[in-house]
Order: sequence, then structure tokens, then C-alpha cells
Amino acid sequence: MAGATEDMPRKPHRVGKKKEAAARDYASTAEPTILREGEADILIHGNDVFYNKAQIVNRDLSIAVLRAFAAKRQQEHESLLTKKVASYGNRKESSRQNEHCNGDLETENPSTISPSETNHLEHLSSEHEALPPEEDLSIETVAEDVETSGVQITKESPITAVVNDPLLGNPEAKPLHVLEALAASGLRALRYAKEVAEVGSVVACDNDKVAVEACERNIRLNGKVAMAKLTAHHADSRIYMLSHEKEFDVVDLDPYGSPSVFLDSAVQSITEGGLLMCTATDMAVLCGNNGEVCYSKYGAYPLRGKYCHEMALRILLASIESHANRYKRYIVPVLSLSVDFYVRVFVRIYTSASTIKETPSKLCYVYQCVGCDSFHLQPVGRIASRQGSVRYLPGTGPVISPDCKQCGKHHNMGGPMWSAPIHNSEWIASMLSSVSSMKMRYPAFGKVHSILTAVSEEIIDIPLYISLHSMSATLKCTPPSSALFRSAVVNAGYRISGSHANPLGLKTDAPMEVLWDIMRCWVKDHPVKDHGGETSGRVILSKPPEIEANFKKVPAAMSRALAAGVARFLPNPEEFWGPKPRAGRHLSSKHIASHGAEFVNGTLRAEGRPPIEETNDSAEEGNEVKRQKLND
Repeated sequence: MAGATEDMPRKPHRVGKKKEAAARDYASTAEPTILREGEADILIHGNDVFYNKAQIVNRDLSIAVLRAFAAKRQQEHESLLTKKVASYGNRKESSRQNEHCNGDLETENPSTISPSETNHLEHLSSEHEALPPEEDLSIETVAEDVETSGVQITKESPITAVVNDPLLGNPEAKPLHVLEALAASGLRALRYAKEVAEVGSVVACDNDKVAVEACERNIRLNGKVAMAKLTAHHADSRIYMLSHEKEFDVVDLDPYGSPSVFLDSAVQSITEGGLLMCTATDMAVLCGNNGEVCYSKYGAYPLRGKYCHEMALRILLASIESHANRYKRYIVPVLSLSVDFYVRVFVRIYTSASTIKETPSKLCYVYQCVGCDSFHLQPVGRIASRQGSVRYLPGTGPVISPDCKQCGKHHNMGGPMWSAPIHNSEWIASMLSSVSSMKMRYPAFGKVHSILTAVSEEIIDIPLYISLHSMSATLKCTPPSSALFRSAVVNAGYRISGSHANPLGLKTDAPMEVLWDIMRCWVKDHPVKDHGGETSGRVILSKPPEIEANFKKVPAAMSRALAAGVARFLPNPEEFWGPKPRAGRHLSSKHIASHGAEFVNGTLRAEGRPPIEETNDSAEEGNEVKRQKLND
């Protein structure tokens, strides 16, 4: 990925001198390759600086979100400006009324403003903080107030086009100030600078001197626009962000592995209402293979359920919220994605000492049965309102008995994780429209559009998802079609949708008892062979269903995109579409199986080293060694 570098959770400036010397040697002698992505060009010298073609989807999605953020920020700026206009007009009207009542006072020149008014308006014009979501105010909602305030407006243009008083501020929001904290080749920063018009300046920071030198070369390669907007810095991004508190409108974290060590400084460097874009590629940790490591990094214990990829997203969000709360800040997720081999979240950062009291009500623990994979959510906190007062209380529980009601097995507990919505429907609709209108500007348009389409159909207020195939495997039965199962859930009075994180995942607000009753009704019409033994499936089927499932198909249960023939899950465009080795890592024949001979040999040639020609023999030799070990 473009943002992944040696700037990782390890001691700063641990780039070896031998590696730097070797990198410079073959960088100066080997013929570089010019790679073009979007409107940016970069020079590639083997594996001296990290680059992963598969991350083109990540970069395209980031640009789509950045454009949506710029548009939203402009709307908020106009709303704030409208408030200023209304306040200014009201103050002028009040001043005129006071003059009329005090006839002995000297007539005031309408074009003059008192010193107190000037100070007040200068204070308003200096405010650059974005409005919190609950105070978002559109032009239309205050148009009537503006008209009655004495300020002249026209129907042909928005309110900002007719505000000429410099004290009221610029009608255009300030250009975005962006930080790419882990820049590597600078490809991502270059694309931000060249493809998003609202971006005014970009800082590309990296702790690897070789990467910074490569970034500087690429800035010069991309001409005047890149040189005017983009600056490369050789520094530890954690220290750099801490020394630039609340300075950046957008901070992009895209490390090689876990972003956990960067979160604390990142949430402090973002302006009010700013955007944090964060990637985590340590999916083995987040998905439960190393639960204790996940707890040490993110403060949550993952579970190895079918929903593990969405749980990874929610663990990352909970971790960012935890870091933000320490500074009286909180997050508002706008888009959270599980794509290929990583998760990527986009959240806005606000400051409010009162709002952070709601954080426990946005978190929950998960209880998962070890026998049938049924899961239940236990809220950490709750909000109670009584007679106009709000109280923040601990969650009530337990939500389950010690043993599973369906199969009698015990539960594992994971979390805490984020249980509030992870997407913003308004943002998703805006991005889908924007991406579709400029498809030629997104190299990975097909994949980006399919992901946003799948997200747009999700039920956003339901955490996690079930797997119909997993439930069928527990019962050892032939699974019903997705259309039949979804229809049965809708006919039972509940909602259901797909999940972007798993083509087989289903998000629903139906309790697990109802879902298992639907499966019992299905098995009743499609009997299974009795395999004997006290399996979880046999225990579940031994209980009669409490509801009668109706499998009649209903349009409300169907995917709108599927009915319209719009793709939601596209295959990888090429072989070995996945993670790549760290920058500077020595490549050998063992990497061919995971990265492909073309990538390995191409990298070796660029570094001036002989390629590994006998790829088939090398792979067969490796397989023979594995077979010999198994035999021994």
C-alpha cells in the first residue's frame, strides 16, 4: 500500500545503514520504472520503497471520501456564514431601534460599525471549527431568518455569493490541510494534491530516509502543482503529529500492520470536525488468531466468529474512540470498510466533554456460543431520560444464561467493540453519486462502486452478521437459498440485509431464537440424516419451533442492487492480489508462492540482482521439503 512504510511500531530511525547504502546504489544504477495511477506518476526502483498495486482500491476510496468531506465542509461553512449574516442583521436592526428611541443621540452612519460589533464579528470570522452533526444547519432552513434580518439576498445564488462584508468571512471554506503520516513513495499524497481541488496543502511524513528521498523525487516528477502543494518531511510521524496539535483537517494513517501506536497522536492533530482515515492490515490479530495481542494493541478481545471482519472494524473504531476520549474528543464514523486483506475506517473528530459521556452506550461485549455460533450483545452502558434529565448508567445484564439456550454449550466473551452505526447513509449516497459521475477519474471504479453499493444496502444500526451456511453446517442440512431465508425473516416481522464484509453474511434484527426456529421449519420440510451423538445440531433440532416460518418470497427481502443487475462483490482483477513484503526486504524463491514469480523477479531485476528463473522447480522443491517433514 502507498502509505505503508518502515515507520511502524518499532524504535524510530531503525533503518540500517547497509540498507540505505544498498538502496542508493541500485537506485542510481538500475533503470527506474515510471508508474502512473490516477493523475500521479511515481518512480519505482525495485522494493526500496513500499508499493502495493492492490491498494489502488484503498486510495480511490480515500479520494472519494475526501471529496465528500470537502463538499460537506463547504456546506457547514455556508451554514456558519448564514448564522453570522443573520446575527449581523439582527444587531444592526437592534442598533437602529435604539437610535430611534434616543433621538438626542447622533445619527449613526449605516456603513459604520461600533468597536464592540467589530470585535464580535472578528471573533465570528476567526472561527474555523466545523459544526457538530447535531447543529448542522442548511441554507434553506435559515433563509427565512436571513430575509427578515435586513440582509439582501438573491434567489439566483446561494447566500455566500452575496456576502460582501469582509468581517463576515470568506464565502469559500479554507483549503484542506492534509497529513499523510506514513508516506512511503508519496503516491497517495500526490493523488490527493492533484486530484482533489479543495486540497490546499499536503504534508508527506515518513521515518525512512530512503522513502523521503523517493517522495521528493516523485514530487519533482509531477510538476508545478505537486511542488506547490506537497512537502516531504523526514520525521517520526508520532512526534510530528504531537507537535502540530489541531492543525490538520485530514490525517491519513496507512501503516504496514497495526496503526495502534499512531492513534493517540493522530486524534490530537486533527482540527475540530476534521477527518481521520485509518487502515489496519493486521487482520490475523483483529480477527482472533492472536486474541491476547489484539487486547494489548486495541484494548479488546476478538472472537473467531463468521462475523470476524466486521468485529475487526468495530474493535478499531472502539480503540480510536478510547484514544479520543482522553482529550475530551469523540468520533463520528462516516464509512467503515473491510476490503480484501485490511480494514479501513473514516471518522470525524469532535470535541465535547458532555458528549463523551455517551461513549459507554456506544460499546458492547459479545457472547458467542462455542457450539452453534449464536451470539448476543451486552451493552457497556445505557442512557436513561426522566423528566427532562439525562442519566448515564451501566448496562443491565446478563443478557444470556451461562449455557446456550439452543444447544446447551458455554459461551466465549469478546470485546468491548463499537456497537453504534459504522456508516453514514447520507455520505454513502453522496459518494455513490459522485463516483458514478466521474468514473473515469477512478482507476478502480468497478471495485469502488461495488463496495459502496454493498454498503448502501446494509442495515446500519445492527452490529455483526450471521452466516446462513454456518447455521446449515451446524444442523448438517442443505441450506435454503438466501432469497427464501431472507423472505422468512421479513415475513416474521424483522429486517434483514446483506453485509459488504462477507458475501454470505446477513445482518438482521431478528433474535437468534427466531433464526433457529426458521431453520427448524426448513429442516422439517427438508429432513436431514441422523448422524447420532449429542451434537449441537441434534440438540437444536430436538426442540420444536415456537413460530411457523413463511418462506414465501417478498420483494422487501431482496437486494435492490441484485435485482437491478448491479455488481456488489467483484473478483480480484489479477492473481496474487494481496499484501506485499515490507520495503527493503530480501526476496527469495519462497516468496514466489505468495507473491508470484512476476513480482519477485521484476523486483530482483530492478535491484540489479539475478532473477529466479526456475520458478516451477523451486516451488516443487519447497513442496518436496514439506512432504518430507510430514513423513518424518
